[in-house]
Amino acid sequence: MMRFILPFIIFLVLSVFLYKGLGRDTREVPSPLVGKAAPAFVLPLLHEPAQQFSPKDMQGKVWLLNVWASWCGACKDEHPVLMALASQNILPIVGLDYKDKREDGELTLKKAGDPYSLVIADMDGRVGFDYGVYGVPETYVIDKQGMIAYKLIGAVTAENLREKILPLVAELKAK
Repeated sequence: MMRFILPFIIFLVLSVFLYKGLGRDTREVPSPLVGKAAPAFVLPLLHEPAQQFSPKDMQGKVWLLNVWASWCGACKDEHPVLMALASQNILPIVGLDYKDKREDGELTLKKAGDPYSLVIADMDGRVGFDYGVYGVPETYVIDKQGMIAYKLIGAVTAENLREKILPLVAELKAK
């Protein structure tokens, strides 16, 4: 009888952990980068590879870094939301084309429209790795001092834009 009790207790403990884990929202994975300086990098622009971009170029501005790729289905879902946001001219949106072919990224933006102030190319994914990208899309709100204020895993939706991102942007711009 005793030999069945220990496996049963282990089963119960594992079941509780599994139940709690399945109930979590995967978009709410805490990022160790929130509250810290955005990782420094220098990358070429997607459309003009001879020109480069660094987060230092945005010093003094609140901006979004949106990690996307032409092969990403959820990126296509969020694209109209980003287009609408860009048309409001609230803040610069920098697109980071992640692990993509330059031609594919350019073609995607040509067909669907380009919501970005500029697009940078992270062909090998090193910058995405430094930012802790789990998968695309991901979006970061970066403040005037170059600190990551918020990380969204998954697509930007009208709801999370209205409820989280835009209020945070307004607060950061007022500082």
